[in-house]
Amino acid sequence: MLSTTLGISPSVGNLIVTVLTFIYVFGLVALMNFCVTRFGLPQDISRKITHIGAGSIIIFLPLYSDLHWSKYLNILIMFVWLILLVQKGFFAELNDEAVKTMTRTGDRGELLKGPLYFVVVAIICGTLFYKTFPGVVAMACLGWGDGFAPIIGSRYGRWKYEIFSNKTVEGSLAMFIFAFAASIFFVWLIIPSTLNISRIFIVAIVAVLVEGCSPKEIDNLLIPATVIAATSLV
Repeated sequence: MLSTTLGISPSVGNLIVTVLTFIYVFGLVALMNFCVTRFGLPQDISRKITHIGAGSIIIFLPLYSDLHWSKYLNILIMFVWLILLVQKGFFAELNDEAVKTMTRTGDRGELLKGPLYFVVVAIICGTLFYKTFPGVVAMACLGWGDGFAPIIGSRYGRWKYEIFSNKTVEGSLAMFIFAFAASIFFVWLIIPSTLNISRIFIVAIVAVLVEGCSPKEIDNLLIPATVIAATSLV
């Protein structure tokens, strides 16, 4: 916990960690906007890097004391983005940094789909499933697994399949590898006493199957919902 490391009160420590989450998320969006504007980073890549980075916000959880509203302070940045995405989804200009870094096509309406669903899931995982195995694994699978799958699949995928949307075997394999590895890392970091590799392995396979069958955008809801359900069965 940050408060223990710095020798300060838990309430002050939690407030400092919350400020760090704001710096992290807004800094990530600003960095992706800079890369898109200055270096021509493709928007689909920027979108997925933002997706992975947002999923990684759970890395701040070990810094929180479990006292003094940490269950709500840790998702305050996501609540702010919930409001921002709704506002930007209806009224943002084409050059808005959220539109450039979080959409595939530059259509602001996309912010009301995948990105908004992601934020809702992060809020649920950070409150109802705060520092629990289901919440941590759901965010790891969604952030890293679903983040890397389309990057690998769209660039290196050769074996294609389609259920509700186009997927590739290579993308699904990347989904499994990153969901599995990220889940192990974040569970070890946040709640090491619950680390169970075989359990994570099974849940990662379930996440891959769901991602492979999910329509675009809706996977941001289906993957974490199924992962949370699966953790109650294995």
